[in-house]
Amino acid sequence: MKRMVLTALAALTLAVFSPAAFAQELALGGQIVGIQIQTEGVLVAGTGAVETAEGQFSPAQEAGVRQGDVIVELSGQRITSAGDLIGAVAALDGESGELTVLRGGKPLLLTVKPVRSDEDQWLLGMWLRDGISGIGTVTFCDPATGLYGALGHSISDAESGSMVPMDAGSVTEAEIVSVKPGAAGVPGELNGCADLGKVLGSIEHNTEHGIFGHMNTPGGGRIVETGQIRTGPATILATVDGGGTKEFSVRVSRIYRDSGAEHVMLSVTDPELCARTGGIVQGMSGSPILQDGKLVGAVTHVFLSDPKRGYGISIQDMLDDAGMAA
Repeated sequence: MKRMVLTALAALTLAVFSPAAFAQELALGGQIVGIQIQTEGVLVAGTGAVETAEGQFSPAQEAGVRQGDVIVELSGQRITSAGDLIGAVAALDGESGELTVLRGGKPLLLTVKPVRSDEDQWLLGMWLRDGISGIGTVTFCDPATGLYGALGHSISDAESGSMVPMDAGSVTEAEIVSVKPGAAGVPGELNGCADLGKVLGSIEHNTEHGIFGHMNTPGGGRIVETGQIRTGPATILATVDGGGTKEFSVRVSRIYRDSGAEHVMLSVTDPELCARTGGIVQGMSGSPILQDGKLVGAVTHVFLSDPKRGYGISIQDMLDDAGMAA
């Protein structure tokens, strides 16, 4: 059984599922899962200089490559991994090539010319990423279809902040191994161990309001109706240790709309959660928000200045992205 120790996603192209029947009742989440995704092409995490016999050069910067670009092709060769790009650059043998990148979801053609490094390699001067791993929290699952939603926000590149265009992905079983409590100016985090040999389901879409896919075995979790979020007392379901999912008290203090979505501000009022984590920490994104026994939203981010306060998204916006809205 293969296992990997992971650190919680930081604040891990809007896509829409084919139409599905609106689910009036959903199974509650709150459980931690491992998240593994492969990017569409190769993400440029940064650019830098290459040391050569003639000095320092940065072919990528000179060509106009930017952090957050996604490389999908070089001189006719499709790029699906960092290894593909390294091989394609070597094949140019110092000649210029046409690099196709996605920037803001739109293709852009750039001309690049590699330089030979001190270590006798043809390089462009880029740091690359072709996959992202971490942990997050499931918000809901439709017991009829297995369609689930998690995180409440997109998986984004930590350096550029850009939403990661994904090719494929999976969620796996995971458990919490330690907690770094949050403090003012220093976000806390859940550190988890994901069991890569126990795949729970697929990740099919990475959107602004969560990740979505299908669980291999639908079921589990308390079945509740969805509802409209309002200010006032609420609870969240979260997993913060090996004891499983628990319910903690919070208070919704404000509801506002931004970019067409309904967002909320909330405060943790539960003494037990404050004692264990300091409030909201990375890895709790996706924790369901409940009011009057109904699923009304999900936790998304923490206030950097105050870990006892954070943000959330309404369940209706998550269902919109899942193609499950009425």
